[in-house]
Amino acid sequence: MNLSIAMLSIKEDPYIGVNTKTYDASFPQRMRQMGGAYWSAEAKYWLLPYTFTNWNLLKHHFLEANFHFEAGFIPPAEGIVTVQPTPPPAVADEVITLSPHPSDGRYMRLYLPKCLTPTYLTTVKNIHGRRWNPDALAWELPLTQVSLRFIRQYLPDVVQWTFTPAADLPERLDAPRPQRKATQTVSARYEAAVVELEQVLMLKRYSWRTIKTYLAAFRQFIMFYNDLPPSQLTRSHIDAFILHQIKTKHISESHQNQILSAIKLFYTEVVDKEREVRNMIRPKRSQKLPHVLTENEIVRLLKAAQNIKHRCILMLIYSGGLRLGELVRLRLQDLEPEAGRMFVYGGKGKKDRCTLLSPKAWEVLQDYLSIYRPVEWVFEGQDGGAYSERSVQALFMKAKAGAGINPYATVHTLRHSFATHLLESGVDLRYIQDLLGHESSKTTEIYTHITRVGWGRVQSPFDRLDV
Repeated sequence: MNLSIAMLSIKEDPYIGVNTKTYDASFPQRMRQMGGAYWSAEAKYWLLPYTFTNWNLLKHHFLEANFHFEAGFIPPAEGIVTVQPTPPPAVADEVITLSPHPSDGRYMRLYLPKCLTPTYLTTVKNIHGRRWNPDALAWELPLTQVSLRFIRQYLPDVVQWTFTPAADLPERLDAPRPQRKATQTVSARYEAAVVELEQVLMLKRYSWRTIKTYLAAFRQFIMFYNDLPPSQLTRSHIDAFILHQIKTKHISESHQNQILSAIKLFYTEVVDKEREVRNMIRPKRSQKLPHVLTENEIVRLLKAAQNIKHRCILMLIYSGGLRLGELVRLRLQDLEPEAGRMFVYGGKGKKDRCTLLSPKAWEVLQDYLSIYRPVEWVFEGQDGGAYSERSVQALFMKAKAGAGINPYATVHTLRHSFATHLLESGVDLRYIQDLLGHESSKTTEIYTHITRVGWGRVQSPFDRLDV
């Protein structure tokens, strides 16, 4: 270890200034073990009162260190005693220390004293990209402009720097894209039929998700009869395949409908055999009620999302009734806080709409925007592109587990909760239909079956029995 030793005067009191020329993670802790030592953010040195005892104590604590004396430093002689100076407003154990990472120049380390943990742990956990290092007992933070803005805004008076960050720090770290395993699609014998169906779907401008689902379902169907050309398959072949899927794979009603829709499109648009798929047997739709969170559960969920970016994501979904795909495609210009609204473009069914932008949510969102400074999308990923749907699902699952709420809830549950809570507060069903972007009012009416409005006036007949 290389130590730089200087002679300093603070408020006319002499001090020994100590700093490292090469970083060592143990240095701040070893300095704290010497009574009276504290970090001076102004001088950029650890300070020890200029006494012979402290000088010997310093040499004893750093026997292996190389001392480099700055100009003007004279080691104190025996018998030199200085008046004990007034302690600084924040001693070493009452500040958060930031130091360079010893091996990774892209990160820095944050040491949070135990006495400050109850007050500042939640704030530290809000720093984007932070990670806990159990071996060093320190938080590791990305050395980026985003981290600096967060620290200056939320930890301005309690942080001491043991180094000066470079002026040309990156906005955020470039995270490598996750290497996903390439899915190997088994081609059917008559794969040309799948290609023809794909062309029709693209000409009809179906969404990429629908195209992917329909092609997979149709490929399964023709591979079931791999020896027969798809154009020669009849209605009995279709029914037999669907029956096999229900019995062996226990497919849901919605999946059954997707398979039938893909097959029907092929027969009507590709091979012109509409008669084969006329009046196909469709499954009876189940009347399922959506899962809904109470307002108290919403509060617990948002509090469990400690990262400010994650909390803003959940706030916008709930406060505006957004779908998952609509949230990740939200652009900065889609927000109109002055009017209390935001625009959703290219929603389900390729419909645009306008929905609510809560003033309370906007207050929190402004803090997020001032720190992260996204360029195009409201929520950007590590590489600057749109935030991924999978990441939103992952952060929701983590917050849900931390809040201990309904285990069956999904991200879409926030949209259901938005509609139900509006209905319970007396908002007309027609307005809710517009905010959700439902084409039919019957879709919105499902929330009338779970609302608690009027329940206080309904009494179970059991309560009238004399038992």
